[in-house]
Formats: sequence, C-alpha cells, structure tokens
Amino acid sequence: MEVVASARQVRVSPRKVRLVLDTVRGKKVDEALAILSFLPTPVARTVAKVVKSAAANAENNYQMSPAQLRIVSTFANEGQTLSRYRAGARGRVNPFRRRFSHITVIVEEE
Repeated sequence: MEVVASARQVRVSPRKVRLVLDTVRGKKVDEALAILSFLPTPVARTVAKVVKSAAANAENNYQMSPAQLRIVSTFANEGQTLSRYRAGARGRVNPFRRRFSHITVIVEEE
C-alpha cells in the first residue's frame, strides 16, 4: 500500500527541488532524513518535512512501521507562477517570474 504526502505552493522553482528529490528517491525514510539533514540547500528542509509527513501518515492512518518505510517515488510539479518586474538599465523594466512548486512523496512498506 502506498501512502502519499505533498506540499503545495512551495516558493522554490521545481528545477531546484528535483535536484534534492533525486538524491532521496528509493532510499529508506531514516536514511533519506539523514541525507537531507546534511545537504547545504535550503530546499532540503522542506523536502524533509514532506518525508516526515508521509511517514506520519503511514504510521497513524495505516499502522505501518516507520522503520520499514521506503520512498517509492518523488516528484515536483510546477505550481503557480507570478510575473514580477525589476528595474532595468536606462529606465526600462525587466520582467522575471517567481516560480512555485508542488512536492509529492510516496512511501511504501517493504
């Protein structure tokens, strides 16, 4: 049985989140949390929250043992995109986009 946890509208681009998710995919939950605690990127803290949430969902809702949970799949989809503007040279305007992402973690008991 697969258990899902997700974080929506996280204000980090999906490209940056996918780099972190690739390191923990396929690992046990305990091992993944240990890896995430030592990663230098701030996104790792958010991903760790989602992994802990998935483990808590499995334990509380389906009485699964947290020590035997493995991360089956992880993905980050694009969320909302805000169009913003920054001052440019010679009084012009330079547009840029603030990207959001939806992080999803799926765990399964071994």
